[in-house]
Amino acid sequence: MGIKRGTTLAAVAVVVALTATACGGSDSAGDTAKPAGAVAAPSQAPSSGDGYGSGSDAAAPVGDAKPGGQLAIAQDEKLGSVLTDSAGFTLYRFDKDTAKPSKSTCDGDCAKTWPVVAAGDATAAAGMDPALLGEVVRTDGSKQLTVAGWPLYRFGKDTKAGDTNGQGVGGTWFAAAPDGKKAAKTAPAPGGAGQTSGALTVAKDPKLGEHIVDGNGMTVYRFKPDTAWPMVSKCEGACVAKWPVVPPVDRANTKGIIEKNYLVLDRPDGKKQQTVNCWPVYTFTGDKKAGDTNGQGVGGTWYAVAPDGKLITVQ
Repeated sequence: MGIKRGTTLAAVAVVVALTATACGGSDSAGDTAKPAGAVAAPSQAPSSGDGYGSGSDAAAPVGDAKPGGQLAIAQDEKLGSVLTDSAGFTLYRFDKDTAKPSKSTCDGDCAKTWPVVAAGDATAAAGMDPALLGEVVRTDGSKQLTVAGWPLYRFGKDTKAGDTNGQGVGGTWFAAAPDGKKAAKTAPAPGGAGQTSGALTVAKDPKLGEHIVDGNGMTVYRFKPDTAWPMVSKCEGACVAKWPVVPPVDRANTKGIIEKNYLVLDRPDGKKQQTVNCWPVYTFTGDKKAGDTNGQGVGGTWYAVAPDGKLITVQ
């Protein structure tokens, strides 16, 4: 689909004998990213002409293949990160299909209950690897959207955005996660309550340009009072409740970020925090959905982070 692939990084433990030249020291002109040439990111808002009522209680058409449009990542209390179409309808995968090679086995009456997601205009959700998007040619010659090789469907009994009535049907139908796997909440990881080993990738915003987001597409921030050498977080207590730390990220789940001093900080509160170019990184509770940048410039101290770890100070 003509989308750039990112590069992967290694998350490594902090070395006590880290030299003073390993990381930058303070915010300066050289530590601020220039947003020139920023590319607009597609809106996460539901589209209006999708025939699904755009979040109303109108029933979705059954057996009618429609394109996915601008995909999004929704947060479900039970399932965690779930992939949706532009109208917010949950997308599903079928265990009887195959991903390698991509093949759909849902035809006839099956496709009436589980309308296929047509390929053609799909755009990756913020925080999702665009390279995972693909398509498969069905037996009738039409093209169906795939993620990581898995053909995608909607469920005829999902009547409004956010419904997950298809989850677990027949023990073979499951909501799709942004990586194409079955959606499932990640278990808490050692090092702090609620921390998980997630993902970091790069998204594009009309104002900010390229900036780092987590696996849910949520904007990642830096705190100006922090330091990179020594590597110290000045956000503690109530601050961390509002600006949760980004937990350590696995190599395979990190794409598009410059590999430079990509270390893990052992915080005094016992949590482990990911750093980019030795700068501790956070998310913001004031961001409610993927693509939000409500934390940008808060207090003149919180700013989005460029792929090389520099601050993005544009407002």
